[in-house]
Amino acid sequence: MYRQVLDPLAGSLLWSALCAALPLLTLFVLLGVFRVKAHLAAVASLVLAIVLAVFVWGMPAGQALSGAAEGGFYGLFPILWILVNALWIYKMTEVTGWFAVLRRSFGSVSADQRVQAILIAFCFGALIEALAGFGTPVAITVVMLIAVGIAPVKAATVALVANTAPVAFGSLGVPLTTLAGVTGLPLHDLGAMAGRQTPLIAAFIPLILVLLLDGRRGVRETWPVAAVAGLVFGLAQFLCANFGSVEITDIVAGIATLVAVVGFLRVWQPRTVRQAPAAAPAGSGEPTTEPAGEPAPQGGALMAFAPYLIICALFALTQVGPVKDWLTAEGTLHFTWPGLHVETPTGQPASAVTFKLEHLKGGGTVLFLAGLLTMALYRIGPRTAARAYGATLHRLRWTVVTVTAVLALAWVMNLSGQTVSLGTALAQTGTAFALFSPIVGWLGVAVTGSDTSANSLFGVLQVTAAHQTGLNPTLLAAANSSGGVLGKMLSPQNLAVAAAAIGLPGSESTIFRRVLGWSLGLLAAFALLVYLQSTPVLGWMTV
Repeated sequence: MYRQVLDPLAGSLLWSALCAALPLLTLFVLLGVFRVKAHLAAVASLVLAIVLAVFVWGMPAGQALSGAAEGGFYGLFPILWILVNALWIYKMTEVTGWFAVLRRSFGSVSADQRVQAILIAFCFGALIEALAGFGTPVAITVVMLIAVGIAPVKAATVALVANTAPVAFGSLGVPLTTLAGVTGLPLHDLGAMAGRQTPLIAAFIPLILVLLLDGRRGVRETWPVAAVAGLVFGLAQFLCANFGSVEITDIVAGIATLVAVVGFLRVWQPRTVRQAPAAAPAGSGEPTTEPAGEPAPQGGALMAFAPYLIICALFALTQVGPVKDWLTAEGTLHFTWPGLHVETPTGQPASAVTFKLEHLKGGGTVLFLAGLLTMALYRIGPRTAARAYGATLHRLRWTVVTVTAVLALAWVMNLSGQTVSLGTALAQTGTAFALFSPIVGWLGVAVTGSDTSANSLFGVLQVTAAHQTGLNPTLLAAANSSGGVLGKMLSPQNLAVAAAAIGLPGSESTIFRRVLGWSLGLLAAFALLVYLQSTPVLGWMTV
């Protein structure tokens, strides 16, 4: 049995925390400064984390390697299982020509590329996040952004930044449901508190998207529709989280925003329309005159959108009471991962020791079924579909290495106690911890790529720190989830998903540099907000 130690380095929590930060610093420096390919940076950081786990934290080598294997398997299923099937569906729309019809359909709402980005990445992406999560919104919206002519790297950047707004309430509220489970705090209180934080981020995201796409000129020319999208989404999120259901908050916010934006565009359009001359196929790096694939078939927007409507319908079906119960009972396996015997510093079994395999309910399985239905709808033969699947797997070969290595890194850091050492060190700052509380959540999501995992990892720590410092435990717990969403855009796992979606494995470092400033800037502003919420200045906002 291995019991995690918080201060293994000279008995000092500070030095141990600094040592624990080395794998993450190595990963981000290799990506952002030296522009090392993501799969090489991830493997190097994983090796360093294993060395620290064994020689500093004293974790048995066999258990460290077993933990890495568990994380790597989680990278394959569900993360890569989702990504492969999402991109397979895209590939089938491309080879049949419906991709070009999709482009024309968005143009019928607005010919302006910046407005289309708000509709796709912000509105539609929120609906996908509400139902699925785990990188699905990024994988799907990136290829849709490319369909309307946005350059691949810029499309990936926009999709990642847009995905911050709905994450805390994503997957039908699973991050907050998990947080309530590990902390014992009421779900409604946590949802209400998060609903008084994340809307303030969401209100500005559409403006940031048009700034990313077209600079200050874009903001000047499209700020009315960006303001409508951000304010409606934020208001709907606040109202539903505080006076409705946590589980459907993002669904309500996404639909309300989509309706509001489409309605607003009926009475207002940008005076100057900015659009690309043509769409760029994923992986090209540059716009071309015509998307790859067959000539566009004759058909309406409904057929072009059909695969994505099928995806939404299937994910919604999995949440219907009897279906959800059956999938949970028959389609989920829980088992103890072989070779792992790990306890937390308090003597409790580490949660990561038990693996949860959702082979039927998982997002990738739902997407695979959607792919089969897309085959039938578009009358795609098995041979053509199989070739498309093979091409997708070939395109993702380096992404597989990156994602599995990153998740293995996260598991080794979590199981050895490195991540907890980092979080605990930040919790020693007294009442100033309110300023660092969102940073802990941000760190958790940056490591794991999941707000749910970050809440599982640091939820109890936040509540414990709140009791020790006399702060509001609901405020700090919610801040863990709300602050975590700002780390998702630069999580190596999500960077790999975005790079794979645009067909440019190895571009993770470029995307990372483009989103780093936004992630840190928004985090700084949000940390200040949470700190003020812990004082009389904004204390009236707390639950």
